[in-house]
Amino acid sequence: MKKTPIGTKASWPRWLAVLRRYFSFFALTAFIVSCCMILFLRELSSAADVELTEVIIRKASILTFLNVLLLSLLFTLLDAVRRKIMVDRPVRRIITAAEKIMEGDFSVRIQPIYSLGSMDGFNTIIDYFNRMAEELSGTETLRTDFISNVSHELKTPLAVIQNYGNMLTQPSLSEGQRREYAEAITDTSRRLANLITNILKLNKLENQQIFPTVRTYSLSEQLCECFLSFEGAWDAKNLEIETDLAENVMVDTDAKLLSLVWNNLFSNAIKFTEPGGLVSLSLKTEGSLAIVTVSDTGCGISRETGAHIFEKFYQGDTSHAIQGNGLGLALVKRVIDIIGAEISVESEVGKGSTFIVKLKRSLHES
Repeated sequence: MKKTPIGTKASWPRWLAVLRRYFSFFALTAFIVSCCMILFLRELSSAADVELTEVIIRKASILTFLNVLLLSLLFTLLDAVRRKIMVDRPVRRIITAAEKIMEGDFSVRIQPIYSLGSMDGFNTIIDYFNRMAEELSGTETLRTDFISNVSHELKTPLAVIQNYGNMLTQPSLSEGQRREYAEAITDTSRRLANLITNILKLNKLENQQIFPTVRTYSLSEQLCECFLSFEGAWDAKNLEIETDLAENVMVDTDAKLLSLVWNNLFSNAIKFTEPGGLVSLSLKTEGSLAIVTVSDTGCGISRETGAHIFEKFYQGDTSHAIQGNGLGLALVKRVIDIIGAEISVESEVGKGSTFIVKLKRSLHES
């Protein structure tokens, strides 16, 4: 339906109806006041024994009626001007800003209203509106960055697969070269599958589509099982392994979600540690807490990188010399938040990193 701007012919009936309604109200008010004036003058004439002719009373009534009517119209006009300045303009500013946000412009902000009158109500609305716009702007930026990063992370392995696939079509390749290229395609495909899996997991976690299934189980046994699953990886790099696990440490949480944390931390520790280095795992108790520490003697993390380490797609190793997609620690942080635990990192460039996870022990621990 097409809107008709105020001031056009189509809008006149509405304005006329408003004026007629106001005029009827003021005329009725003036009539009542005039009647009261007539009664007052008659009573005054009787009480003071003053003779007031009908002509005098009629003139007084008419003057009273006109004065009340004019004063009412004057006050209405002043109130309309006040409403135009104090109400209509701020509302129009808010509506205009809201329309811009609906069109996708999240940079819009509304300046506070400075007035001699009380505008605290509007300023409160404006403050909340600006906060909402800021949140939407941040969300839009994250969405755009996420799409850009996903596109980049998908494009890189697909390009690798395509290149090796094209090379495999060359008839002059030896059997060893064919095997090498096929293994490269397999490894890259595995990395691509892991990336997609992590994206789906992270999306479900962030949209709260995964709910923790709490049960009591042995954290000591879980850590041991998860760590041993990487035995082939640490043997391949000839890493030195140290473990110090307290026995019978029980926790009440989702075992499947928490295993994502351990698998990512162990994988990173082994991945970023040079051959012959040291990876250590410890579990100890401190009051009502179970404290898990995963340490390595890898490349370490700078302070700047440490401040962003749990953000999606953030990678301290921008050269991609060590394969990753920057989603593992984002998954870890989201799981930690969901189960109500804490995680921190201590690191020094060139010396290694230590991740510390603290979670509550089970109340049913024997």
